[in-house]
Amino acid sequence: MKKIVVIGGVAAGLKAAAKARRSDPQASITVLERGKIISYGACGMPYYVGGDVNDIEDLMKTPVGIVRSSAFFKNVKDLDVLIQTEATAIDRQAKVVTVKKLATGETDTIPYDKLVIATGASPIKPPLPGVALDNIFSLWHPDDAKVIRQGIEAGNYKQAVIIGAGLVGMEMAEALTKRQLQVTVVEMKEQIFPAFLDAEIAGIASKYAAGKGITLLTEEKVERFTGETRVTAVETDKRTIPADLVILAIGARPNVELAKAAGLTIGVTGAIVVDEEMRTNDPDIYAGGDCVENINRLSGQKVFAPMGSTANKHGRVIGENLCGGHVKFKGVLNTVVAKLHNLTVGKTGLSERDAKQLGYDYITAMVAGHDKPHYMPGAKPITVKLIAEAQTGKILGMQAVGEGEVAKRVDVVAAVLTLGGTIDDLFDIDLSYAPPYNSPIDNVAVAANAVMNKLAGKFKGISPLVAKEKLEDGKTVFLDVRTPDECKQIRLSDSPSIKYIPLGQLRNRVAELNKQDEVVAFCKISLRGYDAEGILEGAGFENVKVMEGGIVSWPFSHGK
Repeated sequence: MKKIVVIGGVAAGLKAAAKARRSDPQASITVLERGKIISYGACGMPYYVGGDVNDIEDLMKTPVGIVRSSAFFKNVKDLDVLIQTEATAIDRQAKVVTVKKLATGETDTIPYDKLVIATGASPIKPPLPGVALDNIFSLWHPDDAKVIRQGIEAGNYKQAVIIGAGLVGMEMAEALTKRQLQVTVVEMKEQIFPAFLDAEIAGIASKYAAGKGITLLTEEKVERFTGETRVTAVETDKRTIPADLVILAIGARPNVELAKAAGLTIGVTGAIVVDEEMRTNDPDIYAGGDCVENINRLSGQKVFAPMGSTANKHGRVIGENLCGGHVKFKGVLNTVVAKLHNLTVGKTGLSERDAKQLGYDYITAMVAGHDKPHYMPGAKPITVKLIAEAQTGKILGMQAVGEGEVAKRVDVVAAVLTLGGTIDDLFDIDLSYAPPYNSPIDNVAVAANAVMNKLAGKFKGISPLVAKEKLEDGKTVFLDVRTPDECKQIRLSDSPSIKYIPLGQLRNRVAELNKQDEVVAFCKISLRGYDAEGILEGAGFENVKVMEGGIVSWPFSHGK
């Protein structure tokens, strides 16, 4: 009888154990978990804090409401799950794991034929003065979520400071503002979601967050926490922020101490090295989840990318291969999606920053539009930024943001990226269409068209970042072709460089513009701006551009 031992009982570990059981009904499978709770949905914790999830145990239940306990795994899958049992050493030669029973302090050894390391990662806790004060939390375990929510419901917290504007930080910003706390997010980099968004998309999300009452302090570094026993303030290099609750959301480090002590190879990312079959440098030891490094499918580089979705895939691959399979995990695209109140932010593949660093000759296009026909109830705007290789048209990455349906657009592009597709492929995909769901030409296909038109020289778009520079230098004429009523509602800026001519009047009023000037046309989403480019070029203008995304995608403050 094959003896399989799994170290780690959350995502990758239990997924591997369950898959191995399906592949080998006779194997002896033991799972070691040092905590008391197993198989929980950690990514749901911000939504428990925010009140979307009523009971913390819901994160540990099956879809029919059964708690995934040790007894559940024994009865349903014949897995021996030992909680509060910590693996302290691996003897590769003797093929045994030394364990410590945390409740009693007793030690024991467990033999294995095949071993799985799924030890996860731990939150980064900065070595700053005062970091050990009460009411400073890392949202990493259901116990953290329970204590935070209990404190909120008891009225103990009024002013929250979140350190880090990544996925967990911004999800917690939503959760705490929904709970009516005053929320400040401190981020040492220049934008929110700094690991995966380009500046113009991050700017749209930042403007939305500010509108929801979230104070964002970027390019600011935390220096210390103050208070006697409980935190009362966060001191940065620029100010002191009152706080009775602090959330540390500055990333994670892989738990590799056990693997390293056993002589397993640790990679450049600091995580465990595995091959395509999730095998370590020991042929009888596999590893998966947040403790291993992955390969980025586009760059070919090793990355540390802890994600629950990836961990579950790792587990499935490992489970097959433990029992003689040769399934391969081919890598990640660093696809992410996040919710911020009614806004969704998503990304897949390379950012423009990544493409530049990797030396690609690339082209980008940013388009805005409703996620379904404007006449349909609930239609909301989204902005899509597409990045492609200039010579081949191969898609390199995509980002999207908006109150409309973003996630499915991200997933479509992720599929195209996985298959090595081009902008032509993205346009050619026969996507479903009905007015309640999308427009006849989907937003991602529109983005592909914009890139095609750029490559063909038919569309001379510039990003909002470039447009802002031109607006500030005062040498460029900005042509707003919206209707007068639209202009009364919102203006791009109060700059005297902006000229207002509705598109329907442009052909008759073209003489009001100087053919020697650089003209940047725009409208609400810059579809009419594109039409204006054609009209002006037809009239002999040689230096006309379009501000991509229009007013909807302008990531800066507007005029009065």
